[in-house]
Amino acid sequence: MEFVNVKSSMALLYDRFIQNADPRTGNWLLMSSPLPQTIIIAAYIFFVTSWGPRLMANRKAFDLKGVLVVYNFGVVALSLYMCYEFWMAGWGTGYTFRCDLVDYSPTGKRMVATCWLYYFSKFIEMLDTVFFVLRKRNSQVTFLHVYHHSIMPFTWWFGVRFAGGGLGTFHALLNSIVHVVMYTYYGLTALGPSFQKYLWWKKYLTSIQLIQFVMVTTHIWQYFFLEDCPYQFPVFIYIIGLYGLIFLLLFLNFWYHAYTKGKRLPKSMQNQTWAHHSNGVMNGNANHNEKEE
Repeated sequence: MEFVNVKSSMALLYDRFIQNADPRTGNWLLMSSPLPQTIIIAAYIFFVTSWGPRLMANRKAFDLKGVLVVYNFGVVALSLYMCYEFWMAGWGTGYTFRCDLVDYSPTGKRMVATCWLYYFSKFIEMLDTVFFVLRKRNSQVTFLHVYHHSIMPFTWWFGVRFAGGGLGTFHALLNSIVHVVMYTYYGLTALGPSFQKYLWWKKYLTSIQLIQFVMVTTHIWQYFFLEDCPYQFPVFIYIIGLYGLIFLLLFLNFWYHAYTKGKRLPKSMQNQTWAHHSNGVMNGNANHNEKEE
């Protein structure tokens, strides 16, 4: 009887929570409840940190060159499409880059649909880590890498379900742009040594990521200096702002030690640029065909 009462109380609490959700997204894939994505994320974490490495311990690493080429350029195509959709849905057709509210009217459906696609793309990007495990590149499966690939889809579920649009989507547009650049680099790397001459811009990847976090942090924190901005879900401002600030500081620390002070990274990390840990925050495919020391 007590269990039934607890279950009823939880159901009531969830009903009150979900009543403020965007009704347009209720029947979309993975959107009815956060439980399905939680199961997927938990399975992902278990595979890449425990079961996967144990499964591969006594097996030969997979040669996934062809898969990686298709995968990376596929993500480039998807990222380009999302850039276009984010731009046409608001950022290039009316958003002011200041106090942009969520449009819950029928005209705002294109933006929320693009937000869902961006959310879903985070599950596709989990393959980054799966490929590391299958190729026995376990040193690249870092805490930051796994944390990012886990927390992004989890938090974006709430973003799509409640606030699919407005100023909270700027970082998604910017991240999609960064993905075009970075996954292009990863794709060219996967093609092999003959394409090394096209990778002269590798040294600029960290700069691109750093600029991204500066822009995201600057844009989102301006909310606190606007005289009147009735953004519907301010909690997402705090989440995005904190996330952007943390990674901005991590990048600045990396930049300071790696470039300003001229210190070399530890030998175990010499073939791992910061791109391994953050794809415009923690993507992790930069060394598809580079031999590790």
